[in-house]
Amino acid sequence: MSNNRKVIDVRSEMEFMGGNVAGSINIPLQEVPNRLEEFRAMDNPILCCASGNRSGQAVQFLKANGIECENGGGWMEVNYQMAQQ
Repeated sequence: MSNNRKVIDVRSEMEFMGGNVAGSINIPLQEVPNRLEEFRAMDNPILCCASGNRSGQAVQFLKANGIECENGGGWMEVNYQMAQQ
């Protein structure tokens, strides 16, 4: 994972406020369809959530709409990987 890629956390705002990847952006899963233009402007963002399930749903939707992105899985794992770089 590259440190200059955006990390998008698709958990709820309340979950996000309880802990998140430093510098990540919170776009809850239900908002993803309405924010496609934001995703199009990003360079292969990494999506995360609590376990990788919701971020997997978001990645599937975004890829179906022609947007390259990656499912990073759970936010704690993404946080750990980013810290190792």
